[in-house]
Amino acid sequence: MAAYEVMRRLKLDRFAGVVSAGKEARVYRAVGRDGTEYAVKIYLTVTAEFRKSIYKYLLGDPRFQNVDVSNTKKLFAAWARKEFRNLKRMYEAGASVPKPYLVHQNIIVMEFIGRNGLRAPLLHEIQNDLLPNEAKDVFIQVIENYRRIYCCARLVHADLSEYNIMLLDSKVYIIDVAQAVSLEHPNANTFLENDARNISRFFSKLGVEEAKDKNRILAEITSCEKTVCPKQQSR
Repeated sequence: MAAYEVMRRLKLDRFAGVVSAGKEARVYRAVGRDGTEYAVKIYLTVTAEFRKSIYKYLLGDPRFQNVDVSNTKKLFAAWARKEFRNLKRMYEAGASVPKPYLVHQNIIVMEFIGRNGLRAPLLHEIQNDLLPNEAKDVFIQVIENYRRIYCCARLVHADLSEYNIMLLDSKVYIIDVAQAVSLEHPNANTFLENDARNISRFFSKLGVEEAKDKNRILAEITSCEKTVCPKQQSR
């Protein structure tokens, strides 16, 4: 019923295959009646491991402090709503993320990042194909986008790595943002340091000299004077 409601509200014509499948969620490619492509993410299963892993992201976030995490249906809905709201804030901040369209129960609909029905590759899938100058350009884009996420959206991604960064036509797209937390979260700084460490590890391996200093990465991300933010932001 939830999927039918999403199709009705967005005037979707059909689902056109699975884009990715994980333990907790699947992402489908869908096509609207006007030919627009969408990515439809459906959370399917709340395993004990998954439930435990998301506590630290949900319970410490003041936006979701009243969520009943013992209720599976409500947990589904809260996690999907959290990802949608994070996406919306990042998108409005000018960060390169999929455009969010709709959240309904355990389903999120967003922009499809890809071409000819195929999703864009993740960085970890194409790392061996990147030339040194390309790797440096991608690194710069990642830092600039994270600065917008931090300074304008006032969020920390909290799980950034080569597994949730896409590259399409030399442009970076940051995905999988459900776990992103506000700067007020008690573990926000720890999450940010972990993200900087992941960025440093991956791009250092690709020979990007500027990526070797994690503290320099942190300083770049939090240098908010370098970024002009849009005036209106969702909360």
